[in-house]
Amino acid sequence: MPSPSTPDQPGHEDLSDVLGDIEIPDDLSSLTDARQDPELAVLITQVAEAEPLAAACVLAGLDVDVVPTPVGALGVLRDTSGDLPNRAAAAVSQLVAGVPLVLVTRHGEQLTCVRYTDGADDGELPPGLVLGGAPDALEDLLTGHLTLADLPGVVSSSGISRLKAVRMLSQVARKGRKKKR
Repeated sequence: MPSPSTPDQPGHEDLSDVLGDIEIPDDLSSLTDARQDPELAVLITQVAEAEPLAAACVLAGLDVDVVPTPVGALGVLRDTSGDLPNRAAAAVSQLVAGVPLVLVTRHGEQLTCVRYTDGADDGELPPGLVLGGAPDALEDLLTGHLTLADLPGVVSSSGISRLKAVRMLSQVARKGRKKKR
């Protein structure tokens, strides 16, 4: 049976030589599953234009910046604290009943994608699947290649009153009814 190596035997390395300058923190709580607030939360919707989504967000009490894209508007939440992103996704999906949306959150380099329909969480989706068919603006926002200021046509919900939001949504509804005739 081989004997354990000792400092004066060949092949033994001091632990500080192996670790080098690596520091091990005294508090390892950051390594547990306790999640911090996401840095970014985006609602991927099938709402055709930015203004109606911004208006719906005003009625839901959400502060968002809405980015128009060819496949639907993206709602970028200004406040990502606590469970607000999940509550926002549930509220907006309830307002646009029957049309699913996807909440994408970014924690560091980790993306989480959750589908919502009619106010309910339908479960997680693989980020690769979501990003595969997503507009370039979403990928650019998530990776930090672009900011909201870099994107054209961004509509902020903060400049819309509740009364104006109701008027905007009424106009959209009237246009929709006219198209059906």
